[in-house]
Amino acid sequence: MARVIVDVMLKPEILDPQGQAIARALPRLGFSGVSAVRQGKRFEVELDGPADDAALDEVRKMAETLLANTVIEDYRVRVEG
Repeated sequence: MARVIVDVMLKPEILDPQGQAIARALPRLGFSGVSAVRQGKRFEVELDGPADDAALDEVRKMAETLLANTVIEDYRVRVEG
């Protein structure tokens, strides 16, 4: 069994109001030195078999079809461990 991670983030040119709200809240909570925050999503996909090229291509199709809105989000697929 293999675990594949799909990280999804808003594209840099897309406004991230949730990230901005987090960045504004951090100083009120005593955290300093943070100039910006971007919020994203992480998906952990467990495969029945190995994380070979065919399986990773399938996970990329999953990301493009369901996990990420590729109009406004970028994604990255990586094998954990």
